[in-house]
Amino acid sequence: MSKQQFVLASGNAGKLREFSQMLAEKHIEVLPQSALNVTEADETGLTFVENAILKARHACEATGLAALSDDSGLEVDALKGAPGIYSARYAGVGAGDEANIDKLLQALADKPEAERSARYQCVLVYMRHALDPTPLICQASWEGHILTERRGEGGFGYDPIFYIPELHCSVAQLNPAEKQQHSHRGKAMREFFQRLNSLLPV
Repeated sequence: MSKQQFVLASGNAGKLREFSQMLAEKHIEVLPQSALNVTEADETGLTFVENAILKARHACEATGLAALSDDSGLEVDALKGAPGIYSARYAGVGAGDEANIDKLLQALADKPEAERSARYQCVLVYMRHALDPTPLICQASWEGHILTERRGEGGFGYDPIFYIPELHCSVAQLNPAEKQQHSHRGKAMREFFQRLNSLLPV
């Protein structure tokens, strides 16, 4: 596959780090939108898919390059899917991971383990240009449940309180390679690479 170049439409440092690790093995040059002075897109959509498309289109328009965007978050069943698309700003605009975790733990304070099921969702959108009528959309999820307290020092976002029963640990207790193997983003990226290879010239 010839070397490709596109812009990564994300300002999230944790996501950028994970994408860089996953893309390092591929013949793809990825430019974070911050390096191209692209502002954050207005996430006015009501779904992960809508917001991912908005972010990819915004990056395409600003740079003239193809763009890959990610919209992802945490769905908690007891909270009817919240925080969902508002995961990054659950405790308010500009709130950090710790504040978001604290708010979620408080919201679930009276819920027993059996009622703390949740999942991470990830939607990736690849657009060849701003007017691309058929963006490549990949989606994956990761089932788990919400702990009552933090465990582990790794990851970002809600990882310290997102427990994976099959692995007997929180996501924050996984090393980067383990997280990439099992995570919603890792699954979506593997689908993306598989489908992208069929679209690009050899």
